[in-house]
Order: sequence, then C-alpha cells, then structure tokens
Amino acid sequence: MSEAPRAPGAPATHAQGSGRRRPPGESSCYAALDLGTNNCRLLVATPSARGFRVVEAYSRIVRLGEGLSQSGRLSDEAMDRSMAALKVCAEKIRRRKVLRVKAVATQACRGATNGPDFVRRVAEETGLRLQIITPKEEAQLSVAGCMSLFDREAEAALVVDVGGGSTELSWVDLKGGGLDAKPRQFAAWRLPIKAWLSIPIGVVTLAERFPEGERVEEGWFRAMVDDVKARIEAFPHAEPMRGLFESGRAHMVGTSGAITSLAGLHLGLPRYDRNVVDGLWMHRSECEAAADRLLALNARERALEPCIGADRADLVLAGAAILQAVQELWPCSRVRVADRGLREGLLMSLMSEQQKKPRRRRRGGAGRARPETVNA
Repeated sequence: MSEAPRAPGAPATHAQGSGRRRPPGESSCYAALDLGTNNCRLLVATPSARGFRVVEAYSRIVRLGEGLSQSGRLSDEAMDRSMAALKVCAEKIRRRKVLRVKAVATQACRGATNGPDFVRRVAEETGLRLQIITPKEEAQLSVAGCMSLFDREAEAALVVDVGGGSTELSWVDLKGGGLDAKPRQFAAWRLPIKAWLSIPIGVVTLAERFPEGERVEEGWFRAMVDDVKARIEAFPHAEPMRGLFESGRAHMVGTSGAITSLAGLHLGLPRYDRNVVDGLWMHRSECEAAADRLLALNARERALEPCIGADRADLVLAGAAILQAVQELWPCSRVRVADRGLREGLLMSLMSEQQKKPRRRRRGGAGRARPETVNA
C-alpha cells in the first residue's frame, strides 16, 4: 500500500507531499479535494503538456452544511456523512500513490463555529489536512478551473460559481494578462479578475430559507430570485464593466451541480454525460425555459429526472433562482456551462508550484543531490 498522507496534527495551510520516491518513468499523480457545503469532490491527475490528465474522479453529496444556517454548527450527522466520503478519498489517494495533495474546505467550515474542530478530526481520522480557504481564494480557483471555456473573442466574462453555502461571482477581463500562462507558470493571483463578490447564499442555504411546499408556486420561486438579487445589486465594483455586457461583448460561465443539471434537462439526456454538458453554450432564454420546466414538477417528479436525481431534487430550483438573479442583474445572451471549477484550479496551482530545488553539489563537487519534493 502507498504511503498515507502526512501525519495528523500537521499544519492545515500547506499542500501535502507523500515523500515517496517514484521509479524513473512513472507518472506523478496529484490530487485536489474540495469539501463544500453540499459535495465532497476529488480529482486525481497527472501532468500533461497542455495541463493535466484526469486519472480518477470522485464526487459524493454529503450536505455538510445541512442545518448550518439555523444552528451555526455542523451537525453530527452531516460530519459523519462527510467523514465517510473523506475516508474514501484518502484511500483513493493512497492507492494512486499521489505525490502531492491539496485539500480545501469552503463555506460550511468557514461559517460553522465547530468548523476548525471538524478539520482537526479529519486530520486525525484520515490524515488529510484540510485548509479552510477564503472566499477570494475560492473565486480565483474557480476562475482558474474554467479558463479553457472562455470565448476569447469576447472582452469580458462573469464566472458564477454556485455552491451549497455561498455563491462567488468573478468579473474577468478577457483581454487582460494572466490567461495565457504556460501550465507550469500559472498563478491564480495573476488572473485578470477585475472584481469579485461572495455572498453567503448557495443552493442549500437558499432552499432552507425558502422551504418548498406541497405545490411549487411561481411566487415562491420569485421570492428566491429577489432575495439573491438584493445581495448582489448593491455591489458597485464591477460597474466599470457593465457596458461590455450591455453591448453584447461579454458572456457568463456557470459552474455548479445545479447549473449542469439544468443543462442536462435542457438537452433531454437519458443520463448525465459530462462530455456533452461541459462546455455547452446555452442562451438565456434556454436557461429560463429549463427553470420553467422544473417549476412544473414537484420534488418527487424532479427526482425522477435522470440529470437531477433524488440528491438534488430539492436544491436544483434554488440553483436556478441564483442563476436567474445574476442574469437579470448582468444580462448577457450566452451562458457557458462548466462541469469544472475549483478542483481543476487547485490542480493547476498545485502542479505549477511543484518545482525541483536547485541541485546541490556534494563537497568536492562529486555526485548529484537527489531531487526533493517542495511543499508550497
């Protein structure tokens, strides 16, 4: 069995390295883990000339933030569900003999009073060192993961990352520098993000604020849209870019399970297919039509939709409401659907950070020092 992630109790602010020496010619694997309010996701990949090649992906809905908006704490049941998924991730990381791991937690752990305690428990039980990242870091990494989906003929893009407990909006200058860096020279902080906003509302928190009744009503959906709009419309820092949206020189990128579910519903897929959904262009009218189809279904009927399922049946309309709120405030005709985001950004950052230290000669100049793994 491969060496486990770094021992429990190590600081949660650095990427993890296995310390294992790999045989010549064996590809190095890197892992990015994102523990969100709703999902636990893992990607394992190897570097390639154009970025990286995914060798394993894992995703499980854990609802870590369930009830957090009312109690301010992570519940025991939610932590147990998340821990079970994290143990699966840790085993996959060991089995793949991963060279370096970057594991992050977002809004649920940021906002919960017992979030740091849970992070310590994760380290003790799995060896995984979760880093609770800031909303700004989350926004940067989401933009990084979506870079290949930008239409470079446009002048600006708005990346909308709808999570379980928060939504990040990033206004990107597509004519600015930082988008064409070589994979090993990439740095998320260099991205031309002209403004960003994080609101503490995602699909879980919005659905809890607006419980669904026996019958779905348009007024209920409209109330969700207006609640989200009220949190975004007072944000002034993106206003210099508004003209690009009004003149049709900008587009939107939507990354979230709710938005990919909308896309699958729009396409009428018999089962979800990432290869078809990721990178799909949808017009605003098509997004609204998909939301209208959802409004005509109750939760049980939504659960039967192959691209939604029981796990997202009670959350997908909240995601549609968040998307509609953004589209009403920042109207543009095109939305590109992204089944990618933070994990891919993590991998790009992780691989670009991996450098060999300068070789040190032994005294007398004889021999070579063996390469060392650098922990960022």
